[in-house]
Amino acid sequence: MPTPTPTRHPVAIVTGSSRGLGRALAEGLASKGWPLVLDARHGDDLAPVAAELAALTTVVALAGDVTDPDHRRALAAAAHDLGGAALLVNNASRLGPSPLPPLATHPIDELGAVFATNVVAPVALTQLVLPQLEARDGAVVNVTSDAAVEAYPGWGGYGSSKAALEQVSAVLAAEHPALRVWWVDPGDLRTQMHQDAFPGEDITDRPLPETVIPAFLRLVDQRPPSGRVRALDLLAGQEARP
Repeated sequence: MPTPTPTRHPVAIVTGSSRGLGRALAEGLASKGWPLVLDARHGDDLAPVAAELAALTTVVALAGDVTDPDHRRALAAAAHDLGGAALLVNNASRLGPSPLPPLATHPIDELGAVFATNVVAPVALTQLVLPQLEARDGAVVNVTSDAAVEAYPGWGGYGSSKAALEQVSAVLAAEHPALRVWWVDPGDLRTQMHQDAFPGEDITDRPLPETVIPAFLRLVDQRPPSGRVRALDLLAGQEARP
């Protein structure tokens, strides 16, 4: 891959950006001129997204797993080489077994994998990128879920991992008051992950991920205080709640 030209514009890192909400977020940020460092596990899925967005902005696409320390270091280095990250979007998530099992039978090794992707990896990547973010008055967006605060049968593994992500987000915000940290519930969307949670069911009544992107862009543009945010509230014109 040729060495990208450094940019004077703030750089955004978006994980899990080959499909669903991550892809829509990357498209929305590209439309605003953000240079992007994109991540997804499968290069064949990520490449066409990067090629499409390269017509709008500078894009560095790195295939890999966010649970891999070497891959996380590569993402942080790519952002640094572009000019430095001002926005980190921890979107990559792992649902767990499909169909969703009750906690009484949830495979423990899979539970560990869910937490590794949904909690440990975002914390680890934030640690690496934090100096870049703090130097640029930056922000962290951690994508969460209503399953973090509601007790849905079958959602114990995924939901508890998102609850943990919300707590580490709140602590990060308390420890770094100059940094903006938002943990964002996008609502139920028509994504592959949501389909995997309800195999065989029709989920076409859920809105497409693109419908909530204006909420995320408003968040980044208006920079409300750190806190938990529901995308639907932002779309309705309400501010983030601490």
